[in-house]
Amino acid sequence: MSTYPQAPREPPVAYHNGVVHDYEKNPVYEKDESPMGSGHNGEYDVQTGETAALHRSLKSRHMQMIAIGGAIGAGLFVGSGSALQNGGPASLVLSFIIVGFFLLLTMQALAELAVLYPVNGAFFIYICRFIEKSWGFACGWDYAISWLTVLPFEITAAGITISFWPTGANVNIGVWITVFLVALSAIQIFGVRGYGEVEFVLSVIKILACTGFIILGIIIDCGGVKSDPRGYIGTEYWRAPYAAFRNGFPGFCSNFVNAAFAFGGTELVGLAAAEAANPLKAIPTATKQVFWRITFFYVINLLLIGLIVPANSDALLGASGANTKASPFVLAIETAGIKGLPSVFNVVITISVISVANSCTFGSTRTIQALAGQGMAPKFLAYVDKHGRPLYCVILQIAFGFLAFANEATTNGGLFFDWLLSLSGLAYFFIWGSICLAHIRFRAGWKAQGRTLDEIPYRAPFGVPGSIVGCILACLCLMATFYTALFPIGGSPNASSFFQNYLTALVIIVLYVGWKIHIRDATFFIRAKDMDLITGLRTNLAELQEERQRLNVDRGWKSMPMRMLHAIA
Repeated sequence: MSTYPQAPREPPVAYHNGVVHDYEKNPVYEKDESPMGSGHNGEYDVQTGETAALHRSLKSRHMQMIAIGGAIGAGLFVGSGSALQNGGPASLVLSFIIVGFFLLLTMQALAELAVLYPVNGAFFIYICRFIEKSWGFACGWDYAISWLTVLPFEITAAGITISFWPTGANVNIGVWITVFLVALSAIQIFGVRGYGEVEFVLSVIKILACTGFIILGIIIDCGGVKSDPRGYIGTEYWRAPYAAFRNGFPGFCSNFVNAAFAFGGTELVGLAAAEAANPLKAIPTATKQVFWRITFFYVINLLLIGLIVPANSDALLGASGANTKASPFVLAIETAGIKGLPSVFNVVITISVISVANSCTFGSTRTIQALAGQGMAPKFLAYVDKHGRPLYCVILQIAFGFLAFANEATTNGGLFFDWLLSLSGLAYFFIWGSICLAHIRFRAGWKAQGRTLDEIPYRAPFGVPGSIVGCILACLCLMATFYTALFPIGGSPNASSFFQNYLTALVIIVLYVGWKIHIRDATFFIRAKDMDLITGLRTNLAELQEERQRLNVDRGWKSMPMRMLHAIA
């Protein structure tokens, strides 16, 4: 096992790409606007590519919108329909609450690490450094593969949304795929700033749509729509002859993957740490917004969906991808007899799918560039041009987008996409659980090497216990998904169904074992005293500690309610 140098209290040097640098004679840290006012420069190390560094162009408003609305897409607007049909309204809400709480714990742990170590590659780097390199390799590549394979699916889904209108349905889907591919490629020309601006605008639209639907859903449920023959609905669809829980325990377990797919992408806030202009302020603020996103945009919307859409509706059949006609949101509006609004919401779904496709290009390219920078991918993929774009990674991602043209195949096109998506099915559970484990191991290393908690600029409100709960929830979600993969609802055990739902686990195992054999490493974890706590570490910890103490003078019991509120708001 390699041994890393222990971090001194106030390190006079930093390790950058394996080279020792003196701050004054040979600085490798770029300056940012001070989070504490003039006269101070926030300094941190960023993993660079072959010739240039990733640019820090994401502002606080970008980070907050990425956290709040960046991943709101077809998983919520359409995929929730299959979850409602499989598990019923109660299972739908409970599964999203459980996975949402899991994600909240993960994001708080990730925020602590990202503020202290705002390096390119974020959680992949943390897993390598604080858990074990082979596991970090497996998680990094699994995450990259999941985004690579989701892109053609999302582009296809965007094309399908156009078929909601008769005029759009008459145009070959290959035309729409081409249009969306060109649009995504154009966004990449503007680098991370283009990604941030596009996500900001699209997220605002999605947030407005979710807010509007909450108001409309309440009105529909209370019988306030004259064109709705049902009148007052209340909790009718939660009682007999309907059912709050459909298909029993298997129906409940089947919803976890749907929830993870709907929430997936929120962790991009941590991945964007290296490209945030002021991560000390932007990252904690953005990750705290996850609480409101989970509560407001997911739980309340899905609670209303369960109240105004019957889970046994045949219209929910095929509610996956971007099959807008099976969207429970569109169905709720159509059932209420409201004219014109279904088309408006279909536009929102189209925008949401494009937004997720945009996130695909960001998530995969930054992860692959970081893998290449660590020697875990071909060296040329580490190249970053003078505009801060990982050029070859972008080309690779766009190339995967051309797989969307498989829809032109008259036979087996759908089967191809089913297996393509199976490569990303469980990725989020592995990634989120590994982030929580990396946080636990980091705290152990921090303590073992003589550091104190007061030196950490931003501490996760739930601390190590929260990350332990996150690891437990990851295991439970994987077990629940294994159960439904082995015993599918309405069917008998079969190999095809199992591997379509659990192929990701096999991929991660192969990646993990393969890299261990390649590097000939027989260790299974990095000991706390051997962890690298220096590379990428902020150099102004003493000043940040003073600022944190100034902002948290009163830490007594009387101030606890307000501190709990500030932890999530």
